[in-house]
Order: sequence, then C-alpha cells, then structure tokens
Amino acid sequence: MSIPKSLELPAGVEVVTLTTERGQFAAHTARVAEPRGHVLLIPGWTGSKEDFTPVLPLLAAAGFSGTAYDQRGQYETAAAADRDYSLEAYARDALALITAEGGTSHVLGHSFGGLVAQQAAVLAPELFVSLSLLCTGPGALGDSPTRPLKRLVAAIGKVPLLQIHEVREQGIKRPAQITRFLAKRFTSNDPASLKAMTQLLLDAPDIIDEVAATGLPFWVGRGADDDAWPHDAQARMAERLGTEIHIIAGAAHSPGVEDPEGLVAAWLPFLNEHSRKDQS
Repeated sequence: MSIPKSLELPAGVEVVTLTTERGQFAAHTARVAEPRGHVLLIPGWTGSKEDFTPVLPLLAAAGFSGTAYDQRGQYETAAAADRDYSLEAYARDALALITAEGGTSHVLGHSFGGLVAQQAAVLAPELFVSLSLLCTGPGALGDSPTRPLKRLVAAIGKVPLLQIHEVREQGIKRPAQITRFLAKRFTSNDPASLKAMTQLLLDAPDIIDEVAATGLPFWVGRGADDDAWPHDAQARMAERLGTEIHIIAGAAHSPGVEDPEGLVAAWLPFLNEHSRKDQS
C-alpha cells in the first residue's frame, strides 16, 4: 500500500475525469504545451492515481505531459459496467487511455500495474513508445506470511472493507489527514475489482518472453528496500528484457511517493533517449 506524504495538489497538476471508449476514469494530469511525449502511469494493488501525483510536475518540468489514473473499480473510478475484472480488461483500459490522451505513450506500470502494463504491451505494442516496470515482477507475486493474499481473497466480499483496512493498519500511527485518505481510498474500491486484483497477484502468468518479443525499449526499476517481488526475480526480469535494473535509493515499494525525485532522476535519461529531440 502506497502512503502519500502529502495530499496537497502540486502546481500544474489537475484533477480530471477522462472519457474513453471504455468509460470514464478519474485521473491526475500535468500538461505541457509542446510535450516531448506523453507518459501514462498505472498504479498498483490498493493504490491510486495519488501514487504518482508528486511525479507529474517533475515530468512536466522535463517536457513530458503525464497522466495517472485510477483503474476500473479502483478508488474514484467507477466499477466496470461489464463487471469484467480480467487482466486483459485492465490492460484494454490502459490502451483506451493512451488513445484518448493522444495515441502513443511511454507507459510505466507500478506493482500490480506492471502486470497490466505488460499485458497491454503485448496486446498493442504500436501504442507504446516505451515500457517501464517499477517494483513489479514477471507474473504473480504469490502468497506469503507478510502478504496473506489467499486469506484476503477469501475475506473480500464477506468482511466489510473498512474492517479489513483497520486490521491492516492496526497499531500504525500516521498524520490524521493521511489516515482518513487511506481509509477512504481502500473502502471506495469496488470489492469485485479489489478481489480480482488480489487473485491476479496470486496467479497471473509470466509473459515476459512475449513482452520482450515486442521489441519495445524497456526500463526496469525498484526501490532499494522494495519488499514485494524478490530482488533477484526483478533483476532476472530486467535481464530477460535486455536491460538492467535501476535502484532508487530513497524508496521501498512505492518510489512515486517515497522518493519521486530519485525515481525521475533514474528514469529520465531513458525517457529522453526514447523521445522526440526537437523539444526541450
């Protein structure tokens, strides 16, 4: 779960509702008049667009327009009308947002969002300028004593989301504003979407070979203290994609809020290399 340090909206970041062929999505955007490119940021499990709010103005300062959004049934985006919470459905939402935002994008997927981004790249690589994977892995995360995902799947739909959230937060002290936000975000999820995301973290297939076959430019990064996918698994994933892993020293599993400056510093050379040269 990502923990924002602040809920104040940075200058230049707008709260919007984006209309696509697959419905409407709550989003934060930062626009550049003559952008070098567009970046789509896909959040992870129990996350939201707020996971990337501090990143957006940094990208804009470097000449990139950016969009971070809540996925279907996640926080402020409505439940899916078709009730389809397959990995392909989440991926096709991302593709619809790319199309709505201009036609092609650099795409970064964080954690569960990385699985979505991988699937989207395989479905429509022509819409991608590049693919970046942050604190994610090749397929399922799996169950563990520290992340009892099987138990959570069984509880969602039977136990109120607020009760589940309170168990997860038991004994943790945070600023009151952040505490309220985390509770609101978790309980605003469509239980069916949250349950599906959790199940996909248990059984999503490894499609990295298919991703690599797209021939896209790839970037892979993680926080130094990331505690989700094993570090060696992330490093091997990067090798399979023909690249190396970049370590964000000041971050754990959520660099977008833990160390946005460090994330952008590690990522920007890649974006610059694979973007238009005629804009500064």
